[in-house]
Amino acid sequence: MYARREHIQIRHIKGYFQVVRDLMMTATMALYFVLPWINYRGSQSVLFDLPNRRFDIFGFSFWPQDFLFLAWALMLAAFALFFFTVLAGRVFCGYVCPQTNWTRLFTQIERWCEGDRHQRMRRSREGLTFDTAVRRTAKHSLWLAVGVATGVTFVGYFYPIRELVPDLVAFDANGWAVFWIGMFTVATYGNAGFMREQVCLYMCPYARFQSVMFDEDTLIVSYDEARGEPRGKGLHRKTAAPDVPAPATAVPLATDAMAATTAKAAQKASQGDCIDCELCVQVCPTGIDIREGLQLGCITCAACIDACDEVMEKVNRPKGLIRYTTEHALGGIKTKMMRPRLIGYGLVMALLSGLFVWQLAARQPLQVDVIRDRNQLYRITSQGDVENSYRLEILNKDQDNHRFVITLIGDEALSLVNGPVEVSLASGEQRSVPVTVSYDPYLSEPQSPTIWFLVRDKDDSGLEIRHESRFIKPR
Repeated sequence: MYARREHIQIRHIKGYFQVVRDLMMTATMALYFVLPWINYRGSQSVLFDLPNRRFDIFGFSFWPQDFLFLAWALMLAAFALFFFTVLAGRVFCGYVCPQTNWTRLFTQIERWCEGDRHQRMRRSREGLTFDTAVRRTAKHSLWLAVGVATGVTFVGYFYPIRELVPDLVAFDANGWAVFWIGMFTVATYGNAGFMREQVCLYMCPYARFQSVMFDEDTLIVSYDEARGEPRGKGLHRKTAAPDVPAPATAVPLATDAMAATTAKAAQKASQGDCIDCELCVQVCPTGIDIREGLQLGCITCAACIDACDEVMEKVNRPKGLIRYTTEHALGGIKTKMMRPRLIGYGLVMALLSGLFVWQLAARQPLQVDVIRDRNQLYRITSQGDVENSYRLEILNKDQDNHRFVITLIGDEALSLVNGPVEVSLASGEQRSVPVTVSYDPYLSEPQSPTIWFLVRDKDDSGLEIRHESRFIKPR
């Protein structure tokens, strides 16, 4: 029911796909660590202000009323995941996943401090020496430093980071901020430093349902069994068996030696390209053997491809014994790139992207709600005027301050008491503005009960909203 975990000592490998992984790791980590420090229009470019229920993302301020944008963003991310998984397998896990990238950074720190795989294994066998203790102390210190930086940066997305860091230095930071920094420090240190492949194998839900999204035309990392089997040890070339001429007069001892040579040559001739060096297993971050077929632990990082290609060059055989390919291609069937499921995911993703961009471009960073006075439908003043009372709830969702003018559009008999109303709102400020609409029944009667309140920016920035309501009068 339970097997003790065998610690995986990953062997460092160079190659094309590992260069791509390093570039992706550098790009994603730089984006993560640098983004909170970038200011846009005088404020932090990305800030999720939970106490004020406000998200600021590069000039756009989103409020609880903008939940639709979050729903669309999540649906778009889901269909993008489906699309790229059907197209190229777990490419997200191999190149973009935070667990993969942070683990790769931690393993590189481990290699810098303790050496490559064989050196680390030797140190483990020798036990704790002074040199090993110093190296491991340096390794864990760097791991903790990365964990603290990760935790501070994460909290900096919710707490202005230019205030957070000075507060931490002055020991004046909010208690919850310190708590969450500690939590993410421990999580990063534990997940990337110790748990590593356990997260991918047992905690990640994506690994569990990935197989239902694959088909025979999905691009995955695969071992070419027809070319690689049967495996053999040592460097060799897969060539035809050499013709060994039989001598005219053969003695039994010579005949046996020649027969052994011929048998050995025939064995080499029937041997596959795989020399069973197990380098593909040693470089795998989850410790699987790709030669056993597609497995739950494969994150398609392509480390085994780079390792196998390096070996194939040494034994003078073509590269690609392990490669990105499809099940159909391995079986000699032409791969179909354009297939119904992939096209469907792509169309839905394109539709959601278009709607999201269109709604975002048409979005007004101003919200107006009109609420009628519920205590009375109308009232008649001492001068005989008929009045209706309203309350305008105005929210400035822009990151700039604005001065708004409230005017009335409707029947000519109706007018806004005290003329146009002006109100100044700071960024994120909401205000309730009472207004009154009236008419003189001795002069004229309104023919239409429909009215509109126009709220526009006084500085003519194009920011305006027209909200419909109704005017009720006596029969």
